Amino acid sequence: MMRCPNCNSKDIGKIGSHQFYCWSCFIELTVNGDKMSVYQVEEDGTLSSLDDLFFGEPIPPHIHAGGM
Repeated sequence: MMRCPNCNSKDIGKIGSHQFYCWSCFIELTVNGDKMSVYQVEEDGTLSSLDDLFFGEPIPPHIHAGGM
């Protein structure tokens, strides 16, 4: 089961082939292999990168896109 790297919630929805959305803290995740990008969804629908908050942290094995 995939967990949110921000709030540790299991309430993750798949919105694209490598895109996920956390319904608990409202962030969007993009996973490609070993690389993850984290975004905040703004009021106007644009995405703001939060990668600087998570930079340098390894992706836990249960986060990989194939782990769902």
